[in-house]
Amino acid sequence: MQLSRRGREWTARILIGAVLTSNLYCAFLFTWQPQVYAPAFELNGASGEAAVRGMGVLFLMWNVPYAVAFINPIKHRMSLWEAVIMQAIGVVGESLILAGLPIEYAIARQSIMRFIVFDLAGLICLLVAVWVSRKQGERGK
Repeated sequence: MQLSRRGREWTARILIGAVLTSNLYCAFLFTWQPQVYAPAFELNGASGEAAVRGMGVLFLMWNVPYAVAFINPIKHRMSLWEAVIMQAIGVVGESLILAGLPIEYAIARQSIMRFIVFDLAGLICLLVAVWVSRKQGERGK
């Protein structure tokens, strides 16, 4: 079964929207309730909360290409690819951070592992969105 252009666009939009919504949800939680999340990174006090708030702001900034791709994943294909690359950098970067974190930092390791799983799921959704929203003449039809 082949989807119409509109069907492909909406399928991709739903996948991108799921990732965008999840990312924005985390951004808002980190920004508005940093005291809840700081201990998961073995941070505390005002500086720990500021660090987590900063992560929330970064989440917001990083989601600009996701939002543009969500508007029209076929027309704004470059933004979708930017989101894919950013998501992949997240998975690889977090994996390297985890690999370099000593085993005795169990709480921080668990938090980073959650980020890896979260970002890997997002990467898979975005890659499916790229595939679904491709032009009908592209390879892998």
